[in-house]
Parts: sequence; structure tokens; C-alpha cells
Amino acid sequence: MNGRQFIARIRKLGRARGLDVRFVASKGPGSHGTLFVGSLKTTVKDRKKEIGKGLLVKMLSDLQIGREEL
Repeated sequence: MNGRQFIARIRKLGRARGLDVRFVASKGPGSHGTLFVGSLKTTVKDRKKEIGKGLLVKMLSDLQIGREEL
């Protein structure tokens, strides 16, 4: 899964939960951006590149989302 796919899945999950989901590309160094889900946030690296397993687990943890929910 790449960054764009991750953001799309989180947006869909956020809509289902009634949460405000937004991605701010300017809030991050270089090609990184910040994904806000309600009051929680995580950093998303380059949206074109694949997300490694460990980073994916960390990002889901930041957003308090279980891997099975994604």
C-alpha cells in the first residue's frame, strides 16, 4: 500500500465513524505531510512510495486504528 492508498482508506474509515479527516501536505518536511483524523494525527511519507510494515503499524497506532479495521 502506498501513501495515497493509505489516505484514501483512512478517509473512508473516518467517514464511516463520523470523524473529520484531512491531509495537510505543507505540514511535513519535504514530501511528507500530516494526516489528521479527529484530534489524532500521523505523518505520511511520500504518497507515491510503498509504506513498510513497521511504519504502517506505527501510523495506525498514532491514529488508534487496529490493523484489522484497515
